[in-house]
Amino acid sequence: MSEIAPTIAGERQQLLASLFPDQVPLLWCPLLTHYDAEGAIDRQRMAAHLQHLSPWVKGYLVPGSTGDGWELSGPEIFQLLDFVLGQAVRLNLRLLVGVLKTDAQSAQRSLRELLEWLKARAVSCAMGTNAAVGLLDELIQTRVCGFAVCPPRGQTLSQEEMDRALASFLEAGAPTALYQLPQITQNEMSPALAASLAYRFANFVLFKDSSGADRVALAGHLPEGVFLTRGAEGDYGRWLRAAGGPYHGLLLSTANCFARPLHEMIQRSAANQRAEAETISVQLSGLVNEVFRLVASLPDGNPFTNANKALDHFFAHGPKAAGVPPPRLHAGSRLPSAVIRAAGEALTRHGLMPAKGYLE
Repeated sequence: MSEIAPTIAGERQQLLASLFPDQVPLLWCPLLTHYDAEGAIDRQRMAAHLQHLSPWVKGYLVPGSTGDGWELSGPEIFQLLDFVLGQAVRLNLRLLVGVLKTDAQSAQRSLRELLEWLKARAVSCAMGTNAAVGLLDELIQTRVCGFAVCPPRGQTLSQEEMDRALASFLEAGAPTALYQLPQITQNEMSPALAASLAYRFANFVLFKDSSGADRVALAGHLPEGVFLTRGAEGDYGRWLRAAGGPYHGLLLSTANCFARPLHEMIQRSAANQRAEAETISVQLSGLVNEVFRLVASLPDGNPFTNANKALDHFFAHGPKAAGVPPPRLHAGSRLPSAVIRAAGEALTRHGLMPAKGYLE
């Protein structure tokens, strides 16, 4: 597969131009889902968090793994999307909607439900225009730029079985980001499989890899029109194309906390200021690796969620955050106070403790 059909390449280019009139963001955030003391989605906290991030991050995955996308119920997902879509219009943001299911049938069913819900939302926005609302128009009106899906879960799943499952999702025609997440799915799409899907489906527009192995990006088999984002934490700078790496951008859980320095690192790299970009990357990597180790053995949540909730606690409440009740997890427990204290000590030691919280 050395050449992509002109129709596929052109359709993908046109689709991306329609979804991202200001170009695809280089920095993306899988937004944390915040809960109040009773376990309901905390809209006020989430609004403040998004306001804090929005100058630096214009693209969001909701719900991603960091936002409890594997744990949220159907009603919770729609409550979350209803709120975040409203904020996206207010703040001029773009949203990838996570369709995180462990089997192909559930993913297809969830996509159908989401498309019907978005259609109703778009039609209500377009009332009185007498204009027909197609899928692309619906997405543009609602600020949705696509849907992120993983292969079905299963350690013994073959590449052929993954192909059938992902192709059945892509056949719905919605703009799609394929998501490599072996920490959850227990398998990986091969470079050959990802390339095959890209050469067959123009609506395969983004690829996210959180594996840390980066096999698909390093193989270089994907056609140029597919936008590649890296989701693995640490050693950030060298993976960007501007620094000679294989990825166009980054889709990082830690953008929930370090939006500004990550944005600056990307800008420095694009300006060929490699030393300055690497300095930022090294500083962030040291802290992030330390905090991820702190949460590795926690029984509830996942490391992406737990590490970022511990760090965001200080970005929300400032240096005295250890005296504020720890954040609640979807399971109903709270992060241990010892983890919060240790995260605060790490932020201070690495020179990244905020002077003031965004809730203050």
